[in-house]
Amino acid sequence: MRGRLSARHTTLLGLALVIAAVPWFFPSAYYFRVAALVWVSGLAAVGLQVLMGQAGQVSLGHAGFLGLGAYACALGPKLTGLPVLACLPLGAVLSGLIAFVVGRPILRLRGHTLAVATLGFGMLVTMVLTGENGLTGGPDGIRIPRVELFGWRVRGAETWYWIAGGALWLGVWLALNLQDSPSGRALAALHDSEVAARTLGVDVARHKLRAFVVAAVYASVAGSLLGMMNGFVTPDAAGFLSSIEYVTMVVIGGSASVPGAVVGAALLVLLPQALTVFHEYEHALLGLMIMLFMIFLRQGILPGLAGLLAGRCLGAPKPVASAGARA
Repeated sequence: MRGRLSARHTTLLGLALVIAAVPWFFPSAYYFRVAALVWVSGLAAVGLQVLMGQAGQVSLGHAGFLGLGAYACALGPKLTGLPVLACLPLGAVLSGLIAFVVGRPILRLRGHTLAVATLGFGMLVTMVLTGENGLTGGPDGIRIPRVELFGWRVRGAETWYWIAGGALWLGVWLALNLQDSPSGRALAALHDSEVAARTLGVDVARHKLRAFVVAAVYASVAGSLLGMMNGFVTPDAAGFLSSIEYVTMVVIGGSASVPGAVVGAALLVLLPQALTVFHEYEHALLGLMIMLFMIFLRQGILPGLAGLLAGRCLGAPKPVASAGARA
């Protein structure tokens, strides 16, 4: 238990140091903007890691909840008269309730059937957001009011960097606490084997539904932050390709690792920025690099590198004693 607590505290301290130190190397506001996108994407990926890495359930509709959170901040002030900032928790509650209602039937499925069912949910959200032109603005999207807090307007890439970084740190802290809790151990048991977990007395259906709701709330908060930061949202935020990106972030970073989801998010946000110099070969190189990561680091970047580092620290294997020595 001491080792696990130490690892958790080390992760949180390391993330806080990274968030605090990285801005010292930014030459312009553009880098604050990109880093804020990394933190927001990391928050959504951490939520999906709870569902995939801890509970062992696949979702191809994760971005649907992200879109619900973003549109809650766009439509909430018009429909309820509430400030846009107050619509963030409103969107999280709404996404959690929808996840609870939708998750009860679809989480009875397993494997590829569960993946297809969640894919259908994401497509349904995108179709509704695209088709309701009078309410959501249709394919062209809708503007989100600027955020004001006690008369102070929240704006600027640097301000949103710190807001997104703080939200990510809080999200990682909650996910690590969940992982070390009795509920987290129950999720780990059903991740390995639902039959064995049920035999040990774990309420499999309830814990799977909880993980699905938690992932939805994470995605909704990330979507709200992304929408408020951009001041605009389109149905593409809830699209299938966005869901695939978040799944890729979790898998490539290491689905068993909470900080691995953040690493995967950073990779998928930063690599396209770095590869723009290759113009038409950008997407081909990105796909090739992802393939190489998966071939040589099958457990994900963070667990894979940790395993390689641990192997080097242990050194060469001890020589086997001769037959005479054993005698």
